[in-house]
Amino acid sequence: MSRPASQPPDIHGESFLHSLMRRQLKLSIACAAAFLVVLIGLPLLNYFFPQAMETRVFGFTLTWLVLGVLFFPFVWAIAWVFIRRSIALEEAEVREVIKTESHTSGTQREDEPV
Repeated sequence: MSRPASQPPDIHGESFLHSLMRRQLKLSIACAAAFLVVLIGLPLLNYFFPQAMETRVFGFTLTWLVLGVLFFPFVWAIAWVFIRRSIALEEAEVREVIKTESHTSGTQREDEPV
């Protein structure tokens, strides 16, 4: 039995949510890895390259420049990328569900491009 064309597709189906959650998990792991590289990298740089990290840049040592000035914009950038990419993943999944639904019902939705 086909669904009327005016009824929206089931975007909360199990396969839809499973696929979306898998893609968002990959995105979360990538963002967490980027954060951990910086978080763990700074102490390692201080340990292995203390002379380089004592270099003065704009009145700060390189350590304090990275930790006190650059760390927060980096975290904001990670959050921005995560949010933008997460929204894009959701929108792509919805488009895929709509495309699949329109092909299985044999009708084309008004908002779907030809």
